[in-house]
Amino acid sequence: MATHRPKNPELAAAVRNLADAVHHIGKAFVQKVDEIGASASAELDKAKQAALTRRGQATRQLDALLRRAEGKLKRAINDATKSLHKTVREGEKMLQPAKKAPAKKAAVKKARTKKASARRSTA
Repeated sequence: MATHRPKNPELAAAVRNLADAVHHIGKAFVQKVDEIGASASAELDKAKQAALTRRGQATRQLDALLRRAEGKLKRAINDATKSLHKTVREGEKMLQPAKKAPAKKAAVKKARTKKASARRSTA
């Protein structure tokens, strides 16, 4: 195919200028898209970092809350154990006289039977 040369050199210069302008516009467009992508990536990184920071703070708060709850649970268990032991001791103290009473009654009965047998043997 034969190349057609325009007869008007001003028209040829205008076509070249338009081609250069389109080329520059294309480059500028690509650069802007790259800048927007970089900016969006930076913003996403900032948001990700902020989310990680908030997650870390939330984790620390949750851990602190868990430690406090465990401490309260330990104290409640210790208090319940102490209360149980105290109640058992008080119950045992209340049972001591009841345990001693049958023994005293048995001793009294034994003494009475000895006296009675001694009277019988003398009578």
